Amino acid sequence: MGNPVPDSKTPALAAFGMVVLGLVIAAIQGFGHGSIAGGVIAALGAVPACFGMWKGIQQETQGTLAISVGAVILSLAVGGLLIVLRVIHWIS
Repeated sequence: MGNPVPDSKTPALAAFGMVVLGLVIAAIQGFGHGSIAGGVIAALGAVPACFGMWKGIQQETQGTLAISVGAVILSLAVGGLLIVLRVIHWIS
């Protein structure tokens, strides 16, 4: 059984913060143009989110696990989108 330690959503919040930071960097350069740096920072948000997933599995808490899975999906999607937009801007 899992430990009776209260679940922590801090890794997922850190991941969401990195996504927001990536979006802010992209906003400075223009959303339509994308941003390599913003995309990389947003995608790196998957690292703390994966730790949060592991922590949620260890503690057997659905809330932490669900939020962390959402954070992984969001950070990879936003990061990938920002990078793809920048590459398309370079090509065209």
